[in-house]
Parts: sequence; structure tokens; C-alpha cells
Amino acid sequence: MATDSLSTTFAALADPTRRAILARLATRQCSVTDLAEPFDMSLPAISKHLRVLENAGLITRGREAQWRPCRIEARPIKDVAEWAERYRAIWEERFDRLDTYLEQIKSQATRPKSQTKENAHGRQRRGKQQ
Repeated sequence: MATDSLSTTFAALADPTRRAILARLATRQCSVTDLAEPFDMSLPAISKHLRVLENAGLITRGREAQWRPCRIEARPIKDVAEWAERYRAIWEERFDRLDTYLEQIKSQATRPKSQTKENAHGRQRRGKQQ
């Protein structure tokens, strides 16, 4: 089954070890040995993680004499950011509504009880009104 590049990128980013590797590569290029240093795992295990990142296009591995530097690639991360950006307006609208609701609750809490004709949910009370 063919997988689109965004799905491959998300699958690669799903693992915390791979995200930590990318975070290290965001500051500088590193060798496999340097990348493996903070992790309690073997070099072959780190190499498997690097292979997943490389297949997703998130890193490239070069060759400079005996040194094999790994570098982060920005394009797949940019694709994820662009995908997520489509949903920003939805979340901002929801946060704005939540902010309005919280302000209503706050203003009701500061009013004396005798002036409050609504319950905690902002609805009119049923039954006898004061």
C-alpha cells in the first residue's frame, strides 16, 4: 500500500527517540556516534531510527572522509506545519469562545447573589424569580 509523504512524516515523528534525534540535529549536524550518545540503546538501534527518519525525508546522511554527518531536512517539517496551520482558525475561534465564557462566569461571580438571575451555566433560573 502506497503511503503519502505526510503520513510517512507523522509516522516517523511518532517516536520520542526520533523526535529527540531531530531536536539535536536542529542545532548542528552530528555523526551517528554523537547522536547515539545520550540514548541508552545500541548503535544498530539508533541506525534503525535514522533509517526511518531518512526514509521520511527528515534527515540526510552525508560522507566526508571517515565522518558520516547527519543533517536535518526542513521540507517535511514545513509540510507538517502547513498542514497544522489549516486548523489554527478553528482552535483560535474555540479559544475566543472559551475566553468569552470565562469572562461571563467571572463577572457573575463578582456580582452579589441578589442580582444574579442566572445559574452557573449562564441560563435563566427556573421557578420563582427574585
